[in-house]
Amino acid sequence: MFFRAALAALSLCLPLHAQAQAAKPERKVNPVVAPIQDVPGLPRVLLIGDSISMGYTLPVRKLLEGKANVHRIPQNGGPTKNGIANIDKWLGTGKWAVIHFNHGIHDVKVMPDGKNQVEPAAYEANLRTIVAKLKATGAHLIFALTTPIPDNLRSGERRFSSEVAYNAIASEVMQDNGVAINDLYGYVKPRFAEFQIPKDLHYKPEGSEFLAARVAEAIMAALPVQP
Repeated sequence: MFFRAALAALSLCLPLHAQAQAAKPERKVNPVVAPIQDVPGLPRVLLIGDSISMGYTLPVRKLLEGKANVHRIPQNGGPTKNGIANIDKWLGTGKWAVIHFNHGIHDVKVMPDGKNQVEPAAYEANLRTIVAKLKATGAHLIFALTTPIPDNLRSGERRFSSEVAYNAIASEVMQDNGVAINDLYGYVKPRFAEFQIPKDLHYKPEGSEFLAARVAEAIMAALPVQP
């Protein structure tokens, strides 16, 4: 008798459980990484980068509306070793007019053993591999220098000014390969304290918009002339 009653109670609960599952809201995709539909006739631009680039993606897209289809990789680009592992997938099969890219802030991350996530020699080698892949696309390439790492970080995961040496390495690699350099480091540094999220290496919305203006300008200068 008890067993039958338990089964009956369970049968009543199951539809309610199914309804609760069905009523669960779908997880929204972050618009920064959501794919976009190309506007026919406009050149295609690809943004590759970390969370700093995620911050300026939407304002860059807005600034270049009607001038270019601005895509970005569907994730945080992370260190150069992550770039090597994913570059073919990120490039896809479409044709790119301009690729604006960066790796650096994750490469200098300090790991538990006290070393950087990607040491300087490996950073250089990885960048050269990535640049070779990107050059094969025929796109106009722009490398963005890594933005400042402050001396008041809340966490100890990065050393103050460690990006300076890595920017020097990246600059040499880009010059060797004829790749344009977008000096976001020098551009934002004088106003970093104004735009910085306190004790963080990320930016307030107005800081991301400030960076976006420079990125959009660099991309516009590299776009093919429209008939």
